Amino acid sequence: MTHVHVVYAHPGERSFTRDVLHAFMGGLVEGGHTYTVSDLDAMGFRSELTRDEYERESGRRADAAVPDDVAAEHARLADADVWVFVYPVWWADCPARLKGWFDRVWTVGFAYKPAGVVVARKALVLCTAGYTVAELDASGCHEAMRTVMLTDRIGARAKTSDFVVLGGSASHGEEEWATLRDEHLARAAELARSL
Repeated sequence: MTHVHVVYAHPGERSFTRDVLHAFMGGLVEGGHTYTVSDLDAMGFRSELTRDEYERESGRRADAAVPDDVAAEHARLADADVWVFVYPVWWADCPARLKGWFDRVWTVGFAYKPAGVVVARKALVLCTAGYTVAELDASGCHEAMRTVMLTDRIGARAKTSDFVVLGGSASHGEEEWATLRDEHLARAAELARSL
């Protein structure tokens, strides 16, 4: 059994991204895994660093306290074997709230030195996009998004990592998209089961 922490960023109650989240959680249950979810929009997670947070990080003061919401995220991540990030691609990146989550949660002493670093067994990125991987490859966006997320944001904080784009809604007709959408949801569930 694997314990998974999902960080989810999307403001809408009805979206393909939320469908991916639900398919993934269903796969976790089917696979006998346990999980927790941080729904950043539902939580009202603040994405901006305060002056105190900035001073803690820029001064590399790992002994200084972090805000309660950041400490709660640290605890969820530390308790999990696998970290999963589910979000839509907006302007070739994650939503601002998730970017702010990294800014605030990847603190000195937790995500980078001088103190210890928490390391997950695996990190999995599931992002939804209007375009397919082939279309994102042609524009150079796919490799850029993958590099930023897996190399910079996750890096050595996970023993292994994977970046999965579930896309194509903007480049397919309604009928084609319905089929592709179902394939993507099945893939999300299978990725969860196989953890």
